[in-house]
Amino acid sequence: MKVIKNYLYNVGYQILLMLTPLITTPYVSRVLGAHNNGINTYTNGWVTFFYLVGQLGITLYGNREIAYKRENKLERSKLFWEMISLQIITSTLSLLLYLIIFMFISSNLKEYFLMQSLWIVAYGIDISWYFMGMEDFKKTVTRNTVMKILSVILIFLLVKSKNDLIKYIFLLGFSQLAGSITLWPYLKGSVQWVKFKELHPFKHFYPALLLFIPTITTQIYFVVNRIMLGKMGPQSAVAQFDFGDKIVKLVLAIVTATGTVMLPHIANKFAVGDTEGIKKSLNNSFDYVTALSIPMMFGLMAISNKFSVWFLGNQYGPTGNIIFLEAPAILIIAWSNVTGVQYLMPIHKEHEYTISVTVGAIINILVNFFLIPKFGANGAALATVISEFSILLVQWNFIKNDISIFYLYKPLWKYLLSGFVMFIIISKINHLLSMNIITLLIEGLLGIVIYGLVVYLLKAPILFKINELVKNRVRED
Repeated sequence: MKVIKNYLYNVGYQILLMLTPLITTPYVSRVLGAHNNGINTYTNGWVTFFYLVGQLGITLYGNREIAYKRENKLERSKLFWEMISLQIITSTLSLLLYLIIFMFISSNLKEYFLMQSLWIVAYGIDISWYFMGMEDFKKTVTRNTVMKILSVILIFLLVKSKNDLIKYIFLLGFSQLAGSITLWPYLKGSVQWVKFKELHPFKHFYPALLLFIPTITTQIYFVVNRIMLGKMGPQSAVAQFDFGDKIVKLVLAIVTATGTVMLPHIANKFAVGDTEGIKKSLNNSFDYVTALSIPMMFGLMAISNKFSVWFLGNQYGPTGNIIFLEAPAILIIAWSNVTGVQYLMPIHKEHEYTISVTVGAIINILVNFFLIPKFGANGAALATVISEFSILLVQWNFIKNDISIFYLYKPLWKYLLSGFVMFIIISKINHLLSMNIITLLIEGLLGIVIYGLVVYLLKAPILFKINELVKNRVRED
């Protein structure tokens, strides 16, 4: 039940992250204007690179390593102080380099770059990875939720005109910094002091760097589609692809929230040698993400064309096709999240994970060269699906000797058939009705009922797993 609770905490926060831009974006875009929003996007894009460099791969590495040492307070404490020391050192160096480049070399936008530096400080002292490794998601999610809501309120109260851009940047950076600071008091009783001479922070540099490579590769991968589309296609296609991709990834976030939760869970089982427990957890997670991502994929495809125009405006009609073509990535990434983040990384196969992501990035670039000139933004969407599938294929190759691929996919046809039946019915309804919030709610609820009914008739494995969870919950009570 602990894993379920952690997932619910994490998915609840992911939903909040989805809703926040819907609340603030229309307001900020109008109050600050396109020019000022462009300044924020540009300067924040640069600082994102520097705080990622400062953190190395400690968010993932720390999460996993703390899970290994969870049962031993002394070892856990020593590990914590070594990793936070390394994180502070690398973040300080990254901050100094950032300030030298943008405060002394760059002559424009200095005050904005300076204010953005709060993000580097915030991530430099962030210890959320420790609580994730302890499988204590309540603290991090509660902290993040409070700070996110507070920052939204302050934006509406303090950002009133185009002259308030500096306030807006400060509020975003300071809320992140305040969130990082507020986690430190929770260490009391969980971590003990360790003598400085006993600490060896730099022994973690190389393994953390290995996990940083796929992180930064993913960021580059995210940008490359847009750059290539802007160079090889019309500029309007970039915005159409960007919004379509973001809508798909917002839906995907609900599914991949399992990765953050399952990584420390499986890492702890690996540390104690519970091989059978790892396989059972992996199978349950795989079945769950399959059962959840298939209706999301088909549901988004069924409403994509009318939804894009209703939600984004008439000029974004082509975005509907982009969403339709890219929606299969929801299912593919859900699977690779299980095989990669939930399995390869917890069992010390980060090298294999890095290879898979790198292969995906290379294939994405190559396929874009062929598809974008001919199909524009639709080509970029197809390239995304193809590259994500290549990542999954590489990961299958790495796990085939440990996990039965056939066993994982055996019940897949039941979920696909259930999703396809839902897709046909919702597509017909969507074609007949005009899109509005009521129609969207009706289609969503009806889609859940149809999918659930067919899954029940086909007796898909997820039903038995839900039943088992309910029985365990009753016994605990």
